[in-house]
Amino acid sequence: MLFAVFFAFWRFMQILTLIPTMGMLAYFVHAFVERNQLTPDLYLVMFIVSTIALAWAIYTLFSYHRSSANALAVAVVDLGFVGAFIAAVWYMRSVANADCTRVVIGQDSWTIAGSAGSLTVNGASVDISTDKTCAMLKACFAFGIMNCIMFFFTSVLAWWHGDRLSSRRDSGRRSSKNTYYTRETHVHRHGHRSRSRSHGGSRRSSHHSHRRAYV
Repeated sequence: MLFAVFFAFWRFMQILTLIPTMGMLAYFVHAFVERNQLTPDLYLVMFIVSTIALAWAIYTLFSYHRSSANALAVAVVDLGFVGAFIAAVWYMRSVANADCTRVVIGQDSWTIAGSAGSLTVNGASVDISTDKTCAMLKACFAFGIMNCIMFFFTSVLAWWHGDRLSSRRDSGRRSSKNTYYTRETHVHRHGHRSRSRSHGGSRRSSHHSHRRAYV
């Protein structure tokens, strides 16, 4: 039960971060396709990894019974996605130090006119501009790092759950083998006793008939 709660929570967090990552990168990939240009690895690698990881996360979340039965396989695949996201983040490493927001402080003056005359007031103006392309790429970079950590968590959880299931199966097989061996030994002994009794009875009857023959 504890495995199901933690596994579903981290899967939901993965889906929640992978959907915007795939959507933003699909926007860039579509722009390059319309221009008949090759998509740079900066966009393409993270887009492919996030799309496949999103499909895998949705599949394993809604088919939980199969995922829990094949927990070791799920752990191996999740560990593979950890390596894939590390590679995708490495391709986007140039975005890490990018400054997407620019703040410009200037001097402005306002003139206030009234019945007594006019008054000039000097003040500071703040102009904030954000590069949307840079901000979207930086968000994808951050989501990629988050998914590296989250897929590592789900891999450890699945491996732990699968190890417990395999130990339970081994103990169950051993107990069933011991039970079968006990039953087989009991049946063998019971058959041996019945055979010895039948042989003893036949010997007694033959001995008794032999006595009758001589009498």
